[in-house]
Amino acid sequence: MWSRRHPVVTWQLFLRASALQKKRAVLTIASIAWGTVAILMLLGFGQGLRDQLMRGRRGMGENIAVIWPGETSKVWQGLPMGRSIRLRIEDVDYLRSRLPDVQIVGEITTWSATLRPGTGRTITGRVTGTNWQYGVVRNHYPKPGGRFLDPLDEQHKRRVAFLGDALAKEIFGAVDPVGKALNINGSPYTVIGVMQHKLQMGAYGGPDEDHVVVPITTLAPQLGRQYLNNLVIKVARPELMADALARLRKALAATYRFDPSDEQALGVWNTVESSKTMENITLGIELFLGIVGALTLLIGGVGVANIMYAVVKEKTREIGVQMALGARGRWVTGTIVLQGLVYTLAGGLVGGGIAMVLVALLDLVPVEGNQALELLGKPTLSVPIAVATAAILGLVGILAGYFPARRAAAIDPAQTLRYE
Repeated sequence: MWSRRHPVVTWQLFLRASALQKKRAVLTIASIAWGTVAILMLLGFGQGLRDQLMRGRRGMGENIAVIWPGETSKVWQGLPMGRSIRLRIEDVDYLRSRLPDVQIVGEITTWSATLRPGTGRTITGRVTGTNWQYGVVRNHYPKPGGRFLDPLDEQHKRRVAFLGDALAKEIFGAVDPVGKALNINGSPYTVIGVMQHKLQMGAYGGPDEDHVVVPITTLAPQLGRQYLNNLVIKVARPELMADALARLRKALAATYRFDPSDEQALGVWNTVESSKTMENITLGIELFLGIVGALTLLIGGVGVANIMYAVVKEKTREIGVQMALGARGRWVTGTIVLQGLVYTLAGGLVGGGIAMVLVALLDLVPVEGNQALELLGKPTLSVPIAVATAAILGLVGILAGYFPARRAAAIDPAQTLRYE
């Protein structure tokens, strides 16, 4: 029958056993601590990698799709297949009137523009003419002291330029280029801003850090072009992208007279779909690292169980005498289960402290300029990781004590008198 004395007796027996086995207890705690460090660091690196990959994916823009002109592959309303579809600058305003809930910008790009500062060497670079909303759509945020294009720049066809951070450094070095002159194909432009450095793991045409952005109304007359290289659209939420693309294709099909179901007429890169694939990949990586870490911790639990079996074997006579004198089975088994659980949790606390120190030290390492950390990210310990580790530790501790305790409870006091 249960009484308040049972847990007290169990705790007293546990303390007495632990005092006689200090070295064994230290080794047991150390093995669990090592397994805890392993699982926390593996899960932390998995979380850090996932966060970094998601951050890099968002570097190009979030919830966006890139559309480029193609060639019809179906006969439509008496028109033959094989017709080239060439998008025009005025299509942007037309599409905005048909899709008012979607942000839409156009791009005209030249990859062979000559770029020369007021004094300095001439280089060849990429220049993109676009609408002023491009900064928000494509995550082009200026460094302090500068700005991106605004509506007046586009309306008044101003010769202003926004530089990618790597290109700005290549052209102007350590000098702040804001307010400086930059000749693009022989025409003077004023630099109004430099892009903040960002991690970008997706691109079309090249990384954003290596190009110049100018108003589309300025670049188009300079190049003598009226056709767009790309359209870029942005929706408020990922689930809206499929409908937005269907409506956009239908609107352009009515203008250029092609079958709306003709997927070859327009090329589309839907980053919402590709981001889902990346999320599944990173989730798989996290699960793999978590399983490896959990197995490492379970190996430590096997070590605890072996030690508990050794304890039971060494104390066989003592356990038999205790039970012969009236000790209840739950006192004996409770001591062993408690011993395994406490050792496991103590090792978990030590390992958790070590892991937190390691994560804090790694957090002090600068990321910018370190390609490995920019790609892999830093380990991150989160609440789900802590909960998962605590659950595994508790399970390991209970199992490590339960099976040896069952063996202890099955001891026949009469047989222990003959045990050596």
